[in-house]
Amino acid sequence: MMSMFEFEGKRPEVGRGCWIHETAQLIGDVRIGDECFIGAGAVLRGDFGSIRVGDCSSVQESCTMHSRPNEVCSVGDNCAIGHGAVLHGCKVEDRSVVGMNSTITDGAVIGSDCIVREASFVKSGTVAPDGSLIAGNPAQIKGPLKDVQIMIKDAGIAMYRELTKRYVETAKKIIL
Repeated sequence: MMSMFEFEGKRPEVGRGCWIHETAQLIGDVRIGDECFIGAGAVLRGDFGSIRVGDCSSVQESCTMHSRPNEVCSVGDNCAIGHGAVLHGCKVEDRSVVGMNSTITDGAVIGSDCIVREASFVKSGTVAPDGSLIAGNPAQIKGPLKDVQIMIKDAGIAMYRELTKRYVETAKKIIL
């Protein structure tokens, strides 16, 4: 049983076929699409603003999503948000991957089919064009993805999509 909290009359909504760990926190104005994976310790806090996660996306362990008042923090369809990432008031478009322990801040837009490398810090207002590699602290747009990077990105997203189905079908809490 996941932890969901109504806040000021706004309740989280979760699509069909999702697997959400019981220690994940969904608070207030949060909308999760169909067939999503939300990992242990993830906090999606829709108290000041709104949180949106598109279909078939993963928000992995210990991630945080939040936004400023009346703004939206969103992840598109078929995305993978790596362990420990922090997304604040930003937009990650379809089929993009955010590497582990990366931070993307207010007003930043990560285009479709992008990779944000591990431990990157994407500053407020950054706009990364579709198909970009973004890396560093502060993050810089390193150029277009190479074919091998696209293949690895797409394979990782597909692995989490399949993993979600496996969790829905087989995960059972053990009570000792």
